[in-house]
Amino acid sequence: MKRFAFTMLELVFVIIVIGILAVLAMPNFNRHPLQEAAEQLARHIRYTQHLAMVDDRFDATNPQWYSQMWVLRIRKVADVNNGGEDEWYYEVFSDRSNDNDSTEEEEATDPLTGQSLGNGSFNNTVDDNKIINLTRKYGIKNIVYAGGTNNIGSTQTRIAFDNLGRPYRNASPNLGENWHRYLITSDITITLTGSDNQTAVITVRPETGYVSIN
Repeated sequence: MKRFAFTMLELVFVIIVIGILAVLAMPNFNRHPLQEAAEQLARHIRYTQHLAMVDDRFDATNPQWYSQMWVLRIRKVADVNNGGEDEWYYEVFSDRSNDNDSTEEEEATDPLTGQSLGNGSFNNTVDDNKIINLTRKYGIKNIVYAGGTNNIGSTQTRIAFDNLGRPYRNASPNLGENWHRYLITSDITITLTGSDNQTAVITVRPETGYVSIN
């Protein structure tokens, strides 16, 4: 005799599965924008190091090879399209043109979203919809960059990595530069301040480039 009804055990199993799927599908109402911003920035610092090691720029025949190391640079712009409001963002690029700046062709692409990790040649505005715009996306209102080397490149808000994955405070385009002096000898700290004045600190260690968030 054929059976056309569900057993109680089968019904309970179906209800449990539906409940699990519902929980996974629910939006996350407990977002922490500051933590999300810190995690994204830390992830892209690690990605910059990965690019530097995979896309080995070392060239003994090029006296300026070090200027093409992959770099993450943190910037602030008084956005003319938003009433001159300060907006914090960052770029990941390899300065192949040796002009100490980035272009769309030199910028990395985020492997998760496919977005360009840069601002092209714009100096007075940054796209509100880009993930690199930490102010618009996460409400970040200030970033303090400190440490690294003994005041060498202390005005630079950059982290560069060589072909071995070692972190530097800058990747200078100057011919004959003693680029080894930019190799960091102490922790780099990047402090993000959110809209509620809470802070998150990203730390990059010397030599290994290990990234952590506090």
